[in-house]
Amino acid sequence: MIEEETKPEIKAAEPKPETNAPAPKPEAKATEPKLEAGSVESQPKVKGPKPKLDLRNTAIFTLAILGVLAGLIAAYFFGAERKPQPPLFKPVSSPYQSAIYANGIIESDQSSGANINIYPEVSGPITKVWVNEGQRVSAGTLLFTIDNSVQSANVELAESNLKMARDQYDKRRTAFGIDPRSISKDILDNAKDAFSQAAASLKAANALLQKYSVKTQIEGVVLAVNATTGGYVSSQGAYNAFTQGFDPLVVMSTPQDFLGVRCYIDEILVSRLPSPKQISAQMSVKGTDIKIPLEFVRVQPYVSPKIELSNQRQEQVDLRVLPVIFRFKKNDAPVYPGQLVDVYIGQQ
Repeated sequence: MIEEETKPEIKAAEPKPETNAPAPKPEAKATEPKLEAGSVESQPKVKGPKPKLDLRNTAIFTLAILGVLAGLIAAYFFGAERKPQPPLFKPVSSPYQSAIYANGIIESDQSSGANINIYPEVSGPITKVWVNEGQRVSAGTLLFTIDNSVQSANVELAESNLKMARDQYDKRRTAFGIDPRSISKDILDNAKDAFSQAAASLKAANALLQKYSVKTQIEGVVLAVNATTGGYVSSQGAYNAFTQGFDPLVVMSTPQDFLGVRCYIDEILVSRLPSPKQISAQMSVKGTDIKIPLEFVRVQPYVSPKIELSNQRQEQVDLRVLPVIFRFKKNDAPVYPGQLVDVYIGQQ
């Protein structure tokens, strides 16, 4: 009888523990010793405040207090009523009960016209300027000279032509005196005419040569020199790159014992202007307390656009003014030609 082979028993597979699961902590076998109630170690531990948080809170609180104080101080200073400072000078006021206000510009005292504007009659580069601004000059003083090299050559040519014409005329006149039949009377007259023309040409060349040396015609004071040595000028004057126009080479005034004031009255106020026999005026220098009485001179009977005070060539204006001229004795007053002043015109 064959015995049955014993088969090994197959045990059920037990579940493997997960690798990710934490291992169980071993139980503490030894029990911790109990502490008595009165011992120090049995008391609970109290954790202290963090120092960083305390510093931050203190800084925020301090800044808040400073901000409030700064706001209060600023409100006090900005809200406080301040007294206005006194003006540096007394504002302009009218000395008359009823007056007309006008803008004025100081100029030289002329019997007619304004300042003396000097232009050359010829063109060329300036070789030398002989006067300075503010210099007092007499009549005939040389102001500036212009290069005259070309005109000097023309004078020499005219002298040569005159000499040749004189020689021709002398020869024909001598021949005609020896024998009237040697030359005709017509040839002698033509030689005489040629001599006269050559003399006139030399005179004209010399006169034109004098134009290259510009001199003053009257006694006065040089107010402005708008050219310098080497600058090119023409009969229109010296070109000004700023205003894009031409300025006179020299501006002069009469001796400044007296100065004139040209006032510009609005055309609306012209009808209120007093009669010349009763007119009176007072000038106030801007920025000062100086007030100077004015003497009436004349009225320029021509209403013109008010562009004289702005120096703008392309200014668009719709206001027209009437010029009225006064004058005053300068003495030691700190005023100069070209200065703007305030003028009140009233009635005596």
